[in-house]
Amino acid sequence: MTLLDARARTSAVARINPVAKLGAAMLITVPLVLTLDVVSATVALVLELMLAPFAGLGWREFWARTWLLWVLAPLTGLTIALYGRTAGEVYFEWFAITVSDGSLYLALATTLRVLAIALPSVVLFASVDPTDLADGLAQILKLPSRFVLGALAGLRMVGLFIDDWRSLELARRARGVADRGRLRRFFGMAFALLVLSIRRGAKLATAMEARGFGSDIPRTWARTSTFGGREWALMAVGLAIAVIAVTAAIATGAWNFILGPE
Repeated sequence: MTLLDARARTSAVARINPVAKLGAAMLITVPLVLTLDVVSATVALVLELMLAPFAGLGWREFWARTWLLWVLAPLTGLTIALYGRTAGEVYFEWFAITVSDGSLYLALATTLRVLAIALPSVVLFASVDPTDLADGLAQILKLPSRFVLGALAGLRMVGLFIDDWRSLELARRARGVADRGRLRRFFGMAFALLVLSIRRGAKLATAMEARGFGSDIPRTWARTSTFGGREWALMAVGLAIAVIAVTAAIATGAWNFILGPE
């Protein structure tokens, strides 16, 4: 566990049930997905940035976790700016590329919307433990235990895959077969990792079956997942952000329902 993970998991938000974090993120996401305008995305993004310090992440930790999002979101907007719907004054045109007032507006709205949708998930789930999330999904949302535990086991294997890749790379270097042919080396290591993953997955499935994970008998849980006042408060905050953003967009006439008639 890194220092950033340790700080995030000791914050007040870390003690909130992951199901509530998932619900709050969805409450923010759904209205923003239904519209493509600058106002709603901007309002939601500003409110999220104002509330970000309460998630238990300092600004250094916040940027360390979200810098990639701040890089990729403008690239998404750039694509829309070059190939989006043409409207208003045209500033540049070449082959299939057309930059106009309409495409620039859509590019800005898309960039802000991507940030407003993705940031809550990144910040809230920085303090989520996969086991706690699995407990919440199975006990509170009543998802099938087979699906939940299988997904949890698979997620736990990701770290091992990374370690296996490093071990394979060091082993090949020790044998002197990793000095040339980078592309060939990559596919060779990928195939070796695939074989290793299949073997490990088969062993894991057998071990879980032997321990009764595949039984049809209702299972018990080592830890009880609860949903109380803190969880409802977090979901209320997510709902408030969505309502304020939508209200601002409708009040200013910027609301652009993407499923509506052209």
